[in-house]
Amino acid sequence: MKELITFLCSLSLATAVFAAGKFADISHDELQAAIASNAVTVIDVNGSKSFKKGRIPGSIDFAANKDRLAELLPADKNALIVAYCGNERCSAYRNAAIAAEKLGYTNVKHYSPGLAGWKKSGAPMDKS
Repeated sequence: MKELITFLCSLSLATAVFAAGKFADISHDELQAAIASNAVTVIDVNGSKSFKKGRIPGSIDFAANKDRLAELLPADKNALIVAYCGNERCSAYRNAAIAAEKLGYTNVKHYSPGLAGWKKSGAPMDKS
């Protein structure tokens, strides 16, 4: 019986660890609409050099601002926050998404096509 309880506790803990930090995807059209209506804060995790070359409009440079992210995010903890990185195979977006989640944001999503997908769509880019 003790072994069964230990196993179930371990299984519950593993499930909780794997479930934590999972973020829903946002589609390209949904992200564009949210940007157009000024209803999203977008976080770019591709690094400052890439950020200067081009980014999704209105994005925050996570590398340059991770220490002051709380100042740059909206006061409303239910506001839409979207993190992205290079492409659909990149998982670096999780750094920003987890940081926002740790700050108490409850509506954090992932733009999985990343910068490559944004460029491929022909959508406008911001450049420094």
